[in-house]
Amino acid sequence: MQESKKQNFLKGAAILAAASIFVKIVGAIYKIPIARMLGDEGTGYFQVTYNIYTLMLTISTAGIPVALSRMVSSAAAHKNTNLVKRYFSVALPAFITIGTVAMILMFVFADTLAGFMNSSPAAYGIRVIAPAVLFVCLISVYRGYAQGYENMVPTAMSQVVEVISKAAFGITAAFWLAGMGYGLHIVSASAILGVTIGAGLCVPMLIWFKRKIDRGIVYTSGEDPPELPGKASVLVQLMKVSIPITLGASFISIMTVIDTSIVLGRLQSALHLTESQASAQFGIYTKGLMVYNLPPAFIVPVAISIIPAIAAALAKDRRDEASSIMQSSIKLTNLLAMPACAGLMVLAGPILKVLFYDPDQSPEAVQTMTTILVILGAASFFVCFQHVTTAILQANGYERIALMTFPVGAVFKIVLGYVLVAIPSIGVIGSAIGTLVCFSVITLLNILFILFIVKEKPKFINVVAKPLLCTSLMAVAAYFSYELLYMIGKSVLGEESGSRSIAVTVYLAGAIFTAVLVYAILVIVTRTVTKEDIALVPKSEKLAKLLRVR
Repeated sequence: MQESKKQNFLKGAAILAAASIFVKIVGAIYKIPIARMLGDEGTGYFQVTYNIYTLMLTISTAGIPVALSRMVSSAAAHKNTNLVKRYFSVALPAFITIGTVAMILMFVFADTLAGFMNSSPAAYGIRVIAPAVLFVCLISVYRGYAQGYENMVPTAMSQVVEVISKAAFGITAAFWLAGMGYGLHIVSASAILGVTIGAGLCVPMLIWFKRKIDRGIVYTSGEDPPELPGKASVLVQLMKVSIPITLGASFISIMTVIDTSIVLGRLQSALHLTESQASAQFGIYTKGLMVYNLPPAFIVPVAISIIPAIAAALAKDRRDEASSIMQSSIKLTNLLAMPACAGLMVLAGPILKVLFYDPDQSPEAVQTMTTILVILGAASFFVCFQHVTTAILQANGYERIALMTFPVGAVFKIVLGYVLVAIPSIGVIGSAIGTLVCFSVITLLNILFILFIVKEKPKFINVVAKPLLCTSLMAVAAYFSYELLYMIGKSVLGEESGSRSIAVTVYLAGAIFTAVLVYAILVIVTRTVTKEDIALVPKSEKLAKLLRVR
């Protein structure tokens, strides 16, 4: 494999990873104070709105960045710049149309959508967020174009601008209207206004980035050559690639919407809760979701980066290079996702206490929320692995496989949610169990398809065993270091120190520091990270010598 190509892949992954980490941190800053202010009930309304938005967003944009990045990458690899230009000129108006239709549908049928979700107050938020779907359609085309040239900076920068704007405008609007005494449904709608504003501000930035990319490209002069396909043909090709990806990705969003409706409905019909009580229970589940989504932030950039990198390698028939990129992406997934997800599981209670401390919350609600995060922590790893394995299949031209794996997982989640939520001793925890089973099934099916149909398949066992061993030992260190710090704090500060948010924050920080240190030592001592891995980063020889990696 050529080192320059691998460096491009890793550089792209690093750029997006850094942006995603920042986005998740700011996103937490955005969601945590809002969740504290809205309480469990208001948080439930907020999440219902966001789930509807995510569905419309996925239908509008899931396939286009992947499809366009693959098509642009393949054309650019063959220096066919006119074809690149044709791809973009077809994609932009097509997805503006799709975004406009989706926006109108969301706004006009907001009450119907909210009613379907068994949460009528969420209609206000659905209308507020409707224009964001159009904006993100535009964003997805420009991001896909840049990613096709393996330029991840526009995607990263637009993510940063979007999340900062979302946090700033959303928090300001929510606190302002809450101070004026508006109801929870209005305040939750104002909190989500930041999403629409943030997406709108990204559009001019990405237009500027595209013009900058174009200035470095020399397009073929003269009339279009005969072999250049017509616009209708390009649109068919674009849809042929993007529709299967969209359908596959939409199953998860559709599943989430259906699951939310089922959970809220079953809480009301089977457990005889009121609409506000059911929303409060769903708000407890949502707080677990906010934390569980953190580990995939490290992995989604890897998945985005490997698609054009593998597609370009395959276009030039460099299969060893493609296989090496797949292997690197799986190893990176394990090294990052395993410890992060294990940490969520063993430190679930302290994490939730630090982020969502509420002295008025009942012990039963606290226990429910902790149990949910433990289950979702395990599910988070499979979400990460699903992202990467799906990207590998897509990059190898097997995007239709998602039409087979996602629905199977969705069926498990919906059925388990329907059955388990209605059991009084389980309740909303049943939705978390369904999530774990869903993504476990999808991941397993993806792996099986890769093993059977991808020619230059990655070696899964080689990149799973050692990270799993290191993660297991790290999890033990994290758990006992927290317990030790808690005992020391209790002896010094008194019995009530365990309920103080500040004290728990200190204990948690100490446990995380210990876990990170132990994990870093283990991956070096066990040679989980090799000199070949270190060689992929700048100043590799000095770093390898410093860490004594061979």
